[in-house]
Amino acid sequence: MTHSTPLLLGVHAHQPVGNFPHVMDDAVLRCYHPFLEAMHRFPEFPFAIHISGWLLDYMLRVHPQTTQLLQDMVHRNQAELVGAGDTEPVLAAIPHADRITQLEAMAERLDKHFGQRPVGAWLTERVWDPSVVPALQESGIRYVMVDDYHFLCAGAAADQLGSFHRTEENGQAVDVFPISEALRYRLPFSEAAAAVTFIEEISLHNPGSAGIYFDDIEKFGVWPETYSWVYEKGWLEQFLRGVLDSPHIQPMRFKDYLQAHRPQGIIYLPTVSYSEMNEWTLAPDAARRYAAFLDQEKSAGRLEERKPLIRGGIWKNFLTRYPESNWMQKRMLQLSQRFHALPKRQQSKQMRTDLHEAQANDAYWHGLFGGIYLPHLRRAVYHAIVRLEARLDQIQPRPDLQSLDVDMDGQDEVYYHNDQQQLIIRPVPSAAIVEWDAYSLHHNLGDTLARRDEAYYDKIRHGAVEHAAPSEGIASAHDRISFKTEITAEDLVMDTAPCHSFQEWLDDAAVSYSESHIVQNTPHFTGGIADSWAVSKGYHLSEKGLLVQYRIESAQTNTASHSFHCRLYLAMPSCDGPAGQFFADGTSQGGFGQPIQGEKTRQIVLDDAVMGGKIRLNCHPPARWEAAPHLTVSQSEAGFEKIMQALQLDFYWDITTGTTQNIEILTELIAHG
Repeated sequence: MTHSTPLLLGVHAHQPVGNFPHVMDDAVLRCYHPFLEAMHRFPEFPFAIHISGWLLDYMLRVHPQTTQLLQDMVHRNQAELVGAGDTEPVLAAIPHADRITQLEAMAERLDKHFGQRPVGAWLTERVWDPSVVPALQESGIRYVMVDDYHFLCAGAAADQLGSFHRTEENGQAVDVFPISEALRYRLPFSEAAAAVTFIEEISLHNPGSAGIYFDDIEKFGVWPETYSWVYEKGWLEQFLRGVLDSPHIQPMRFKDYLQAHRPQGIIYLPTVSYSEMNEWTLAPDAARRYAAFLDQEKSAGRLEERKPLIRGGIWKNFLTRYPESNWMQKRMLQLSQRFHALPKRQQSKQMRTDLHEAQANDAYWHGLFGGIYLPHLRRAVYHAIVRLEARLDQIQPRPDLQSLDVDMDGQDEVYYHNDQQQLIIRPVPSAAIVEWDAYSLHHNLGDTLARRDEAYYDKIRHGAVEHAAPSEGIASAHDRISFKTEITAEDLVMDTAPCHSFQEWLDDAAVSYSESHIVQNTPHFTGGIADSWAVSKGYHLSEKGLLVQYRIESAQTNTASHSFHCRLYLAMPSCDGPAGQFFADGTSQGGFGQPIQGEKTRQIVLDDAVMGGKIRLNCHPPARWEAAPHLTVSQSEAGFEKIMQALQLDFYWDITTGTTQNIEILTELIAHG
């Protein structure tokens, strides 16, 4: 062989905003540090690296010895720093102005700490949408990387996948590299020698082609079995030595390759992500049909040929799959508009930081990784939203009561707030609280997730078993099936209504509200059940907290006993951990993780050290109550698991027909001193 294959090798390091410090420390220990340490020993091996801004800030503060390795390699021109949106947003899901500020914030961070501004950018989850091109170009970005699958979906031939192309939007251009799927599946899962041989043969089969790789660095130590494989068994060092010893491979930085070559041509890519993501975005039934179709084509030997014609959904489908995701994203858009409407002199750095953190991608979607199913990730987004809204209100106060269509479903929600709390109420049908913000705690008590169907539940229902490891190398997390917790059929029962607070039932019939009106500048709702019961509900915010008042009347003249039932879903950050304590009339009931119930009680206190405060609920008259963890089932790279999303709290009162019953629940939010 006399050919030479340029090898453009890049890695992407990311931890979600709001992730636990011990998780990030473990990733540094098992992956980031040993990877950089290995690369540091081979100064003649150039590579590219992207570290998301929030993670990089943490590493600079907590792991300076690791970032020093990177600084050394940047200064000796071995490592090329690649930019992105600073908090790792999906650029296609945020406004144009925020795309630019996110990209510039990351570039400024790299310039400040490493003295290098990026000319390339990592697209979060390789989500491509042509609308992002102007922001990339205006931010000084010359190139991005997407999957070769993106190119195939645009009709490119296989021999066009060995170099970069140029694309444009309204005359603004960037260059686009196709990442090799074949390399992504080999590094680091196949034997090192086999991976080196594969790279050597790339330009043999397609002269002039480069080996283009850019993927998650977590595959080199964090994914199951990879630490042992990559470091203890020496895969990475074997691979690096194999590449450097090969006369047929020339490792290069992306920007050096870009400078030495011209684009192969112009290309227009469709709105698409990697093939697995396109499947994850589909609704469960569609995902099942999609998977069955893929299996059919694979069995018939046609999959590789037809794969570019099989696309699944787009990333924004997650906003329709998960109403909770759509709600967060629309709240973020709303606050972005308020922020950018301010005069520049009033747009503080802290406000911009909050806005950027509210745009972090991980809590908005779900696939192989926990994503939206992880409460601490959603909580980080809401912390930023609540902080930003409070800061905006200080500069530009809002009315205490107003109606807006937050989630763009054609139905207005009611905003009701004071300087301590905010309620966002969906009037129809339940007049329940969708979002419940405590400003002093920067916390949304209404942040939970309904149980809904997922296509991968079929693997649980059908008794899936662990896949055997391949004969050579190790299995990818995409091919693993394992269980972190025991899961039963009852755990997969879906919710039939949203998990919002202050929903009511009379016996087993749901109370619905058809009219809303304002009484003394507070929202009131009237409704009931058919012609049998009339129910009114009023929300009152004051210095004491939130008072919810009910008036229940029956049109019947007979006297019979019935049950009035009110349900709350409260996002308690400690979940089922030891930091949560439940008290009824001063008596400890344990934590939040086990079902419990009690007799008539006047006061319930939920103390949460993670939240940094407690919730005190006073019932008049006293109520019977039940409490239970609201659990969902999801998958992650480590297996299937149950996760507590909220505390479900139910109150019951006995009422009698032929009478008028008044019920009050006073909720006080108290920050720890």
